Amino acid sequence: MHHRAPSPEPSPVPSRRTLLTVTAAAAAAAVTGVTVPVAHADERRHGDRALQGLISRMSLEEKVGQLFVMRVYGHSATTPDQADVDANLKEIGVRTAAELVERYHVGGIIYFAWAHNTRDPHQIAELSNGIQRAALAQDTPVPLLLSTDQEHGIVARIGKPATLLPGAMALGAGGSHEDAHSAGRIAGAELAALGIRQDYAPVADVNVNPANPVIGVRSFGADPEAVAGLVAAQVKGYQRAGVAATSKHFPGHGDTAVDSHNGLPVITHTAEQWAATDAPPFRAAIRAGIESIMTAHIVVPALDPSGDPATLSRPILTGILRERLGFDGVVVTDSLSMEGVRTKYGDERVPVLALKAGADQLLNPPNLDVAWNAVLKAVQDGELTEARLDESILRILRLKARVGLLDDPYVTSTGVDRTVGTRAHLARADRIAERTTTLVVNEEGFLPLSRRTHPKVLVVGADPASPSASTGPPTAVLAAAFTELGYTARALSTGSAPTPALIEQAVAAAAGQDVVVVGTYNLTPTTSQLTLLARLTATGVPVVTIALRNPYDAARSTGQRAVLATYSWTDVELRAAVRVITGRAKPRGRLPVAVQSAQDPSQVLYPIGHGLTYR
Repeated sequence: MHHRAPSPEPSPVPSRRTLLTVTAAAAAAAVTGVTVPVAHADERRHGDRALQGLISRMSLEEKVGQLFVMRVYGHSATTPDQADVDANLKEIGVRTAAELVERYHVGGIIYFAWAHNTRDPHQIAELSNGIQRAALAQDTPVPLLLSTDQEHGIVARIGKPATLLPGAMALGAGGSHEDAHSAGRIAGAELAALGIRQDYAPVADVNVNPANPVIGVRSFGADPEAVAGLVAAQVKGYQRAGVAATSKHFPGHGDTAVDSHNGLPVITHTAEQWAATDAPPFRAAIRAGIESIMTAHIVVPALDPSGDPATLSRPILTGILRERLGFDGVVVTDSLSMEGVRTKYGDERVPVLALKAGADQLLNPPNLDVAWNAVLKAVQDGELTEARLDESILRILRLKARVGLLDDPYVTSTGVDRTVGTRAHLARADRIAERTTTLVVNEEGFLPLSRRTHPKVLVVGADPASPSASTGPPTAVLAAAFTELGYTARALSTGSAPTPALIEQAVAAAAGQDVVVVGTYNLTPTTSQLTLLARLTATGVPVVTIALRNPYDAARSTGQRAVLATYSWTDVELRAAVRVITGRAKPRGRLPVAVQSAQDPSQVLYPIGHGLTYR
């Protein structure tokens, strides 16, 4: 938790001694010649005094800036591509990340692949160093907290050659706290080597609604206690690697049919249901020492009848999270660009109301200038006190100190090479994935597949956009994995909405094959994927289906010889599924959610804990 980033290689950046002058502790060092560290929990009282001294030297504008975490376009802090300069000017009014820091004194920046922040590991590390150089060139030099959404599975901003690990629901299927901890530790170590010291993971939502459009496989499962144990394990893994974990989305986004990116969901749980279902993972995260928690843009009338989303609710953020659950770490809002938080109030009110509710970090407002000036004006007008800002800034600086940023914010090329996508990390990811693959159906022991009796394999099905910059498309990855194991495999992409022509092509291609493997993606009653499955099954060639995302697909997979669930279509999960299908690994995964009948949702076809194995 207190590991520091590697020391920078010689470069024209402020030295360690220069950097330490950003703390009040360094004022003493300047007199005595002794460096006084502030980053350790057992020195909290001294550390708080030092950090309060730093806060006292900030202007009001610098204080306002510390509360914001903002996106910015470009692969470089000072020389982004012209298209990214244009995007920055249009959306933020600055040209570069360095100008963003100089003008608004932001406390953090969030990296996105779509913002071109994450091309490759060495570029990310240099971007991080460039941002920190800009931060330490300010009148009051304070390193930035760089963050991203690296949940793994279907949500990850940094792809290959970094290690891609099983996502939450896959780890839920594995059920191993040790594997969850290892995945968090590996993910955290690689992020820290890139200069990213806050990760918006793990997801602590309990996915009790199969129709949830936004959480789903990003959750560890539907059993609150099982989710709680895995959340705690991941928190410890991340923070052991020196990265602040961030459980989300408080007070719990698992039972909704509305995506808060596009609307404002209402959770109808009673207070008792919330305490039994949604609260346990957040309680476990807090007990595990989590550094930050992200809010949800959801309305929970049982917890706050005002109709305000949790992000703007003082009864929820202060009354429940701070006072009842005892959390004194950093509360970060979910993105303020999402519609869920913008439906009731204007963009200039949202950041002020979030601070009044108890938030500390204001993430990614749609218009930074509007949001930043609204907070500044709220202090100048007396709606917010400067002391209230200081309270949040102290929490943010404590977090920065604990992850080592106030000692040394820079990273090195050597550190990247020694840590990111190493052979040991990749091998560990493969082993973890093998323990997550779930065999849901295996008619008459059809699997494992013998190369002697079934050497010819046709792989068809959905090819959703490859998550996490993995190789993709899924049909090609599966076919290649079969080929590597000595099978004769061919891939035919039929998509998530196969046309009649593609269905006919797949049926024709199945002729003469020994088995057809079909990747399914979010089967609905009306999807033409079901027609494809029925037509292939009718050929008489054995069909094996792989639910590439939601395990609920198993309820609509009928007539197939075997059904597996991988919970993601990243390379690591697909390769593991092929090793399971071919008997190179035994299926060990168990469903972390219940799969209900497609015809009668009150009937459970496959309960939590269901999973077959080989003798």
